[in-house]
Order: sequence, then C-alpha cells, then structure tokens
Amino acid sequence: MKKMNIIVVFDKNLEKVLMCKRTKEPYIGMYNLVGGKIEKENDGLNEAYRELEEETNITNKDINLIHFMNISYIKWNKELEVYYGILNKKVNLIEEVNKLQWVSINDNFFDMNKYAGEGNIGHIIEEIKIDMQQ
Repeated sequence: MKKMNIIVVFDKNLEKVLMCKRTKEPYIGMYNLVGGKIEKENDGLNEAYRELEEETNITNKDINLIHFMNISYIKWNKELEVYYGILNKKVNLIEEVNKLQWVSINDNFFDMNKYAGEGNIGHIIEEIKIDMQQ
C-alpha cells in the first residue's frame, strides 16, 4: 500500500492553521496541508517530522505531533496518515516548494474551490477540534 502523510500545524495560540498553496497538480493553486510520501515503511511519526521539517523548517523541538487518524483508499491502494500538533514557540518558516500561509482556524475548510482534498481537510480539522476539547 502506498502511504502518505499530512500534518495539521496549529499556531501557539490555536488561532491559525498552517497551509501550503499547491504549485503543481493535483490541486494546483489550492490550499492543502503539508505532508508527502512516507519513504520508510512502518516509520510514520519520524516520516511526518521529516516531511514537516523539509517543507516548513518546523522540527520536533518546535512541535509535538500526535498520530491522529488514517484514511484508507482501498480501491487505489493508498493510505493517508494524519498527524497534528501545536507549535510551542514562534518558528521562522522556510518554504521548500509551496508557499506557506497561516489561515484562521475558523475558515471554511470544506470550501472545495479553495481547499484541496474534496472536503477531507474540513473533516480532519473538525475532528481534531473535537479531540482537543476532550
């Protein structure tokens, strides 16, 4: 099964979510969460930290990631590992390929004209909000 990860990064005050604006297909020009391909089998958390640092300059000293959920696409033989965390300090973001932008936590992440993933970003963020309230 092909594995990928996405990482939901919240700012220290839980007011914003870090997004990247896609520069290539799929979803060119749309906002997406940071993440990528998992290169080492059965090493999901380390791969999430690796992708996060590559794409944003955020390290495991800046954030504690939680493996929150997996989404399996059986027909396409793909699995998406979802992680989230809250920054513990201000970080100097460094973009790898996609432009990074902070978006209000109250934005409509279900807007499929703005956000990639056919509504998955909205679903994921809403589920994380529920988890953080418990």
